[in-house]
Amino acid sequence: MASVEELDQVDSGMGSSDTCSPEVKSLLPEEGDEDDEEDESLSERLLGLTEMFPEPVRKFGYNFGTCLCQCVKGLYAFSCSATWVIFSSSTILFAPVIFEVERAQMEDMQRTQQKQVLLGPNTALSGTNASSLPMAPPVQR
Repeated sequence: MASVEELDQVDSGMGSSDTCSPEVKSLLPEEGDEDDEEDESLSERLLGLTEMFPEPVRKFGYNFGTCLCQCVKGLYAFSCSATWVIFSSSTILFAPVIFEVERAQMEDMQRTQQKQVLLGPNTALSGTNASSLPMAPPVQR
């Protein structure tokens, strides 16, 4: 019978043995190699990826990103200014109208209270009687 070492050398390549050939072992990283590598940040990796693109593509990407950033900043500044103008103008235009409506409602309430105090609670509610005199009783036949 053949020993285990002889069987490893006669490997069929079908994955029948647990050990790998020396060529495959040289391509696989060793356990200690993973700890020796420094971790790259995302920006370092992206910067490394830019080297695979030609210079015009990199310039276009940079210009597009810069323009997009400036456009977003400008749009934000414009929206802030427009919002301020719209709300401050509407406050200045509609505040006097709101105050006048409130004043008219208060005057109506004061008149109603004054009638109620002078003539009694029922007269203040009717309010449409032209004269301050009570209505005549109905005529009986």
